[in-house]
Amino acid sequence: MPATAPQRTSTAGRRLSALGQRIHARRKALKVSAGTTAEAAGMSRMTLYRIERGEPSVTMGAYMNALDALGLDVEVTTAVQARTPATLPQGIKVASYPQLRRIAWQLSPGAELTSEEAWGTYERNWRHVDVAALDANERRLLADLALALGRKPLHV
Repeated sequence: MPATAPQRTSTAGRRLSALGQRIHARRKALKVSAGTTAEAAGMSRMTLYRIERGEPSVTMGAYMNALDALGLDVEVTTAVQARTPATLPQGIKVASYPQLRRIAWQLSPGAELTSEEAWGTYERNWRHVDVAALDANERRLLADLALALGRKPLHV
């Protein structure tokens, strides 16, 4: 039976949830099963499942093992946290970023994406992005998204 979850602030809850989503997304992107990932991290599939849900009762060591098994790292600094909210737009307009428009061709040019949706679109379709054609504005968006979502930057 899992340990009782400790009291947490709403900020801590969002961060744990985002970390769990990041771990889940990376595992899916690598097309690795939960069983294989759990074995590589030295834990049960259920523990990995709880990590991917962002449960606070899982030990920090288990989170770190899951990150390590998937080749991820945690980079959290006060400067990053202070910078993130001011730099990300509320809705990311597809038409404002040429490479995003290129890889999100199925969306209308006026569509707006959340930060998570935009990052997911870039991440899933990175092989179709013309890195040389990225303008400064789109490069800044990618860097800010990586910081805000706690992801490793895409190679730009």
